[in-house]
Amino acid sequence: METLKKIFKNKDLLKKIGFTLFAYLIFKMLTYVTMPLINTASLSSLFDNTGFLGIVNSISGNALKNYSIIALGISPYITASIIVQMLQMDIIPVLKEWSLEGEAGRQKISRLNRYVAIGLAFVQALAMTFAFHSNSQVELFQPFVSDWATAGGTRNLWFLVYFYIAVVLTAGTAFMIWLADQITLRGIGNGSSMLIVGGIIMALPGTITSLIQYYISDPNGVLSTVYSGQGSWSGYVLFGVCILLFILVLVGVTYMQVSVRKIPIQYANRPASSKFQGKSESNVPLKINSAGVIPVVFSSIILSLPSTIFSYINVSDTASNWLNQAFSYRQPIGFAVYLVLIFVFTFFYTFIVVRPEQMADNLQKQNAYIPGVRPGYDTESYITKTLFRITIIGAIYLIVIASLPIIASMILGHSYIQIGGTSLLIIVGVSLETARQIETDTKEKTYTGFMR
Repeated sequence: METLKKIFKNKDLLKKIGFTLFAYLIFKMLTYVTMPLINTASLSSLFDNTGFLGIVNSISGNALKNYSIIALGISPYITASIIVQMLQMDIIPVLKEWSLEGEAGRQKISRLNRYVAIGLAFVQALAMTFAFHSNSQVELFQPFVSDWATAGGTRNLWFLVYFYIAVVLTAGTAFMIWLADQITLRGIGNGSSMLIVGGIIMALPGTITSLIQYYISDPNGVLSTVYSGQGSWSGYVLFGVCILLFILVLVGVTYMQVSVRKIPIQYANRPASSKFQGKSESNVPLKINSAGVIPVVFSSIILSLPSTIFSYINVSDTASNWLNQAFSYRQPIGFAVYLVLIFVFTFFYTFIVVRPEQMADNLQKQNAYIPGVRPGYDTESYITKTLFRITIIGAIYLIVIASLPIIASMILGHSYIQIGGTSLLIIVGVSLETARQIETDTKEKTYTGFMR
């Protein structure tokens, strides 16, 4: 309550919150501005809450399912940022130099992120439109589009249709990047993260509505299949169980996201007997889940790529069945591959984000050391071993969170809710960071001096 009072008393903070909410309103309205020429009704069957398309759709606030002008959302920018970040690991020396140039280098990297994001958005828009159009289960375009593009077989202008849609979707992504920058400058939190969380939160009412329609009542017949005991006491109980599980997992994710392993350190230039030079002891916190949600997203992409590629190639029934077994996480083999990929990517990305050699070097420059460990290589080795051990816990945690939606959908017989998964990881992570920023902004910036 005290924090809320401080928020309402801080006019600058209220303006930031108001601007962020206004940006969300613009975002939500644009999700309903569908692409011309597209038959959006035929796309609904492709989106499954536990699949990769479901993840991307939830991040975009249902913009992808509606095939709106911002269907790609901010995802290409996030992908571009990850690619550029990985290329800074001595793969491209120029990027490594930029990362060490301070503010000027960060501006260069930020500009490069935008250029790469625009290029990725254009390629992704072309590939996505081609994939949906090639899917035999989807009539992506309106009937007149095919007639215009072929003109009775005398011409083929499909490339113009694809190019037009790709340009519009790329422009939508460019606008979302600009909107994210405005939130960062004038609103609350990191703009890109806030837009992702906003998209997920916008999709939650539809999730709750689907659960109500499945278990309690569906008078308009929106769902093709519903619970056999719909409207009975068992339907109400299962609905309550789904909501309760969601809350419990939310609490568990919050606890794990704030969990850290503190490595104690001491400063050689701060003797404990001195009262005026500060404490001689401190610590280096290592998050249990340093990789965040990236391993789950990468694993979903890697697992979905083979099936997507081979869906456009004529293969035998035996090969198709084998691919389904190997790359569908609804099948035992595919599920095992999915979990292994998450485990591997967790270690891979953790050691990209947290660099033990750089941490050891920084400690040595600050005349700090870990008690009982020599500076330099021994410190680096100690941090590496500690990070490896806690990353095992973090990888198991991500595996459990990523598995819950799949297991829950098998047990409950539907996939209308994500009990865990990437959505909760993103929401909790961004919410905690935003709460810290609000807490910092609400602190009184007054100085009483040495004498009262």
